[in-house]
Amino acid sequence: MPRQARIDAPGALHHIIGRGIERREIFKDDLDRNNFLTRFDKIVTESHTECYAWALMPNHFHLLLKTGKVPISTVMRRLLTGYAMGFNIRHQRSGHLFQNRYKSILCQENVYLKELVRYIHLNPLRGGLVENLKALGRFRYSGHTAIMNKHTFTWQRTGDVLALFSDRPEDARRQYLQFVKAGIEQGQRPDLTGGGLIRSSGGWSFVKAMRKAGIWLKSDERILGDSEFVDAVLADAQEKLDSHYALTSQGVSIDQLIEFAARHFSLSPEAVYGRGKNRDTVKARRIVCFWAVHRLGMTMTAVANKLGVSVPTVSLSVSKGERLARKEDISLMRMK
Repeated sequence: MPRQARIDAPGALHHIIGRGIERREIFKDDLDRNNFLTRFDKIVTESHTECYAWALMPNHFHLLLKTGKVPISTVMRRLLTGYAMGFNIRHQRSGHLFQNRYKSILCQENVYLKELVRYIHLNPLRGGLVENLKALGRFRYSGHTAIMNKHTFTWQRTGDVLALFSDRPEDARRQYLQFVKAGIEQGQRPDLTGGGLIRSSGGWSFVKAMRKAGIWLKSDERILGDSEFVDAVLADAQEKLDSHYALTSQGVSIDQLIEFAARHFSLSPEAVYGRGKNRDTVKARRIVCFWAVHRLGMTMTAVANKLGVSVPTVSLSVSKGERLARKEDISLMRMK
């Protein structure tokens, strides 16, 4: 069966699960874990990716991330590739460290954020790395300690998580801790980690009851949310996919995108390729970056190579180009 495409967008919330190949250890000691966190710190800071929860286990990890200026796939590629290279050098090994494809589940934030924070932060306790909730509060390699104010990680959105419980930090921590404690007896939560069944707050029992009543809800193993959320996400993904196929089937290339943008802003194509700071030139380049990534499905690296700029420059241009297209009603379809 072909792999399903990643679904992502700025501001999307993702539960990321990465495992060692053949369930082997990916963290052998604290130095490995610290190396992973140092690299993670740099990447999420540069990409403006937000992290709400995380936990490092011996042979896998969990991250709860919100997409910033760079797609989650790019963030994870940089993180896993760089860490694996360092791990192999340090431990004098070769070959793959991680399973080929990490799991990424797009989550409905207003329904699942609190549940996912609790589930992820309880991983060390469920996995036997700590004995009890008190010990979990001292375990450095989970975001739980940051929320409990035992450690500080500048990239972790502890304030946002605490705000889900109370406006007063001490009250919020107390309520959060009670919430986490109540989740211990729940054990494993397959409804929060993927599997292709409906993602609803009622879990399996809710699904069975609905099916007995003859009611079937939408589901997708890449998405955690109610049927309306799943429908909306898939419709948006399909719209982008249809647009991509329509353009590529007509032979539209990035060179033609440059011609379209140049014509719209009364420029020569050479001006768009250049590094000029003229207002219209900058606008045209931003529009090209947006179209190339979101309409042709090109990678930011490929676009950067074509235009002779850096990947971060393309990333910033994509987001600005999207806003520009919306603000000035610039449509690729009308330019063709």
